[in-house]
Amino acid sequence: MYIDLIAWDDEDDPGGNVQHIAAAELTPAEVEDVLRNHRGGPDDYSDSSRNPIIFGTTSTGKRIAVVYIDVSDDRYIIIYPVTAYCVPEYGG
Repeated sequence: MYIDLIAWDDEDDPGGNVQHIAAAELTPAEVEDVLRNHRGGPDDYSDSSRNPIIFGTTSTGKRIAVVYIDVSDDRYIIIYPVTAYCVPEYGG
């Protein structure tokens, strides 16, 4: 997926996306691996938020799901990862 910017909250923001993925023992770099290497649109949508989800494998070998919001504007493709978590298997 082509992305100009992946938007991250401050690391010390307790409600931010960095903390959400850290709670799943993931890093921003792992989430970015999956976002930048994904081809095509979303694989599914979150049952709770209806936000798009993509599935992929990080460079560290973890299979993860990334829930995100597309906050793009007229000039840039901007993705805000809401959360991410490990999944045992996925369809991607």
